[in-house]
Amino acid sequence: MKIALLGGSFNPPHVGHLLAVHFVRATEPVDQVWMVPAYRHPFGKPLAEFEHRLRMCELLCEDTSGWLRASDVERQVGGEGRTVDTLQYLAQRFPENRLTLVLGSDILDDLPHWKDFDRIQELAKILVIQRAGYPSAQAVGPPLTKISSTEVRALLLRKELPSHWLPRRVLEYAHSHKLYGL
Repeated sequence: MKIALLGGSFNPPHVGHLLAVHFVRATEPVDQVWMVPAYRHPFGKPLAEFEHRLRMCELLCEDTSGWLRASDVERQVGGEGRTVDTLQYLAQRFPENRLTLVLGSDILDDLPHWKDFDRIQELAKILVIQRAGYPSAQAVGPPLTKISSTEVRALLLRKELPSHWLPRRVLEYAHSHKLYGL
């Protein structure tokens, strides 16, 4: 099976993430796309509880006929939340699968700080997608929306509902669980 992995904090998952997974599914020869929320952020960013972020990712997957899944693999791996560790775990557990790691062009400058990026490239094909505001010759496709979880959280803290930035089910979940100042 060919699986594309979109990792991230998903704190919360937003329309930009949804556009990214649909873009990958539409343009790449993959059977499934997995949203992989970070269990722990390797650079120490504070995150909402993992279970909440995983559940919000699951809500995004409900209308996709099974091609989009939320994965708790980073909880299974534990550790520091390093991509190389997650990929090594998946390669050992599912040796028959071919993995593609989806990265946004906004994180290309961070790659030198990632643990063992050479090994990551051995374990998975790297697919860089354009994110608006971060043009890169390495990236494919049109620039996707510039929405960020940081901006979404800031709006929620100001009691402004970003109804066109968050999928409806994610916003309802965040509200019902009093996440992000709601």
